[in-house]
Amino acid sequence: MKAIRLNGLRLALDETEECLAAKAAGALGVSANDILLLEVIQKALDARRSRPPHFVYAVKICLPDTVAIPETLSDGLQILPFREEPDMEPTSTDSTAVLRRWGWPGAPGVEKTPVVVIGSGPAGLFAAWMLTARGIPVLLLERGRLIEKRVEDVIKFWEEGVLQPQSNVLFGEGGAGTFSDGKLTSRTKNPNAYLVKKVLVEAGAPPAILTDAKAHIGTDRLREVIIRMRKKLEEMGCVLQFEAQVTDFVIRQNEMAALIVNGEREIKTTHVILAIGQSADDTYEKLHERGIKMEPKPFAIGLRVEHPQNLINSIQYGKWYGHSKLPPAEYFITAAIDEPDRSVYTFCMCPGGQVIGCSAFPGAVITNGMSKHKRGGEFANSAVVVNVRVTDFAVSGEPLSGLGFRSRWEREAFRAGGGNYCAPAQKMTDFLENHSSGRVGRTSFLPGVRAAELAEVLPSFVADALRNGIRQFDQKMKGFITQEANLIGVETRTSSPVRICRSPDGQSESVRGLYPCGEGAGYAGGIVSSALDGMKVAQYVIRVLRGSP
Repeated sequence: MKAIRLNGLRLALDETEECLAAKAAGALGVSANDILLLEVIQKALDARRSRPPHFVYAVKICLPDTVAIPETLSDGLQILPFREEPDMEPTSTDSTAVLRRWGWPGAPGVEKTPVVVIGSGPAGLFAAWMLTARGIPVLLLERGRLIEKRVEDVIKFWEEGVLQPQSNVLFGEGGAGTFSDGKLTSRTKNPNAYLVKKVLVEAGAPPAILTDAKAHIGTDRLREVIIRMRKKLEEMGCVLQFEAQVTDFVIRQNEMAALIVNGEREIKTTHVILAIGQSADDTYEKLHERGIKMEPKPFAIGLRVEHPQNLINSIQYGKWYGHSKLPPAEYFITAAIDEPDRSVYTFCMCPGGQVIGCSAFPGAVITNGMSKHKRGGEFANSAVVVNVRVTDFAVSGEPLSGLGFRSRWEREAFRAGGGNYCAPAQKMTDFLENHSSGRVGRTSFLPGVRAAELAEVLPSFVADALRNGIRQFDQKMKGFITQEANLIGVETRTSSPVRICRSPDGQSESVRGLYPCGEGAGYAGGIVSSALDGMKVAQYVIRVLRGSP
């Protein structure tokens, strides 16, 4: 029996997946009876407005060795050798054995120390998972609270404007992605991306994420997945401690020696995986104080735009709008602006979602988008952002100057929003005309919005580029500019403005035993790429522990 991968099979909206075998047989010129097995590898929606929407599949097909297949196919179909995706890592379920392996914690006379992972976002969770699966004792420290308590704190913030600086949309179990659309798309070709999704499915994520080209989990399902991952890690022997903020790093002779937690407790360790996320400004500052080499990096800032979802559906699907097989429509648009010389693009689009306040610092307003799994909300939202170069904010090479740059505009948004964590907002048409009507349409934003002139809460080059970019968007997606759309500010956390420099072996260029990773270290963006980077540095740690080069 031989296995192949067949790319490009198409199904019309009214066709079911039972048609795939017949279509595959016809394309290959074989009998349907020759197809011993057909499995869906990937499914994508092609909804370009120039043609009827349809689904495009990649499938695994098993055939008898005696059946001949053509070398090339027509109609955009492609035959490739089938390659198995990576299997799940073997995991230890005997937590006592894992903890005793190095006699940790509390055993007298033991020199070995645990690997400490700082942060429970995707990078930290998957680093801990990979290490613990190999029987290596891991202590995972998270400054925020458990999801169950964190959700209560976030809801109180949205409903009453009461901010908990250590428990909010940015800090807490699962990281910032817990309150998001839960997108699992990534540009990487790393085969472990499939493994990340398999781990998430094992923890209760929808199995469709293994095949959907634009997979997402949704914030409601993702919270449940993170809780199950926590319990699985505990079963495997990982020790997780919450409300445990690393406040200092003890470094001796350029090597990690210990961590200080909550300003008082010392944890001895020579291997630290730093998965802090991009919003831990105080940790960046402590790292800088301790001489950890960092550098500024480009990022992007802008606004959130919100349309009625039905309007986006009608624009994207045209006369097929309303078909029961079509999901809430998405979009991704880019524009190149000559004056000022900038790129403008949409980012983190949330169909059927809502715009949320994700402040983590007193006196600052930060926005983000969030969707539930079914994406059934009334509105569609997306970040619309402009690239920010290092030269726009760096002062004499100061590595943390980007933190101050974005913080400035978050404080301006707080002021313009009325000082109670409501966000400044403006009708899109008013913003484009540089006009203030003092009116804002209905939005989904929590805690609430206040009419304001958004040009005042952005650098002038960003406001100018946004106006030009949005006009270009309307040329590419007619109807994008509408009286029904509102802009909400500000969107500043697209990626980290800091990179923590690391060597080819994954360790900090300044301190041995410190392994920066994930979005906060400037090496990833999004759930999948952050998880992959966490696994990557975990593999570096494993090599060091094994004495491998």
